[in-house]
Amino acid sequence: MSADHQLTRLLFDWTNGDQTALSRLMPLLYAELRGMAESYLRGEPAGHTLQPTALVHEAYLRLVGQRLPDWKNRAHFFGVASQLMRQILVDRARLHHAAKRGGNARRVTLSDTISFADERGSDLLALDDALNALAAIDPRKCRVIELRFFGGLDIDETAQALNISPATVGRELRVAKAWLYREMRKE
Repeated sequence: MSADHQLTRLLFDWTNGDQTALSRLMPLLYAELRGMAESYLRGEPAGHTLQPTALVHEAYLRLVGQRLPDWKNRAHFFGVASQLMRQILVDRARLHHAAKRGGNARRVTLSDTISFADERGSDLLALDDALNALAAIDPRKCRVIELRFFGGLDIDETAQALNISPATVGRELRVAKAWLYREMRKE
């Protein structure tokens, strides 16, 4: 059985309540999830304190703490994981931005030392706003961006997850990137 088929089988078993499947699944997924987290955090300034391990652990807690979706395959799982990681990063940037502006929101985090640099957090918030605007007018283009850049999926995996051709993924990606660039320049 190929690694992708094994992952899909374990995801399916986990969805159906087999907790032993989860314990066999996590070692297989951890390295990829950590790689995704490292790629998200690669652009952070030198002084940031959010580590890939903390991001993976928080995403894991959110994944196992929710009602499980009906996992279709590996690409579907990583698509959901990428959305969670994006949301975690955006939530942290919003908290940091609010605190910087005098907000008194109580922080509940895995670590009291997790923070973001001001300019990177603002960029992330602007990107999130632009992605939300894109999702309002073209949800598929937004999903292509999420799966490719937040999920770390390649063109073929993105095509499989969205049930479209790789050529369509390429076209959607080019248009979405141009649209996001224009939106981000406005701000």
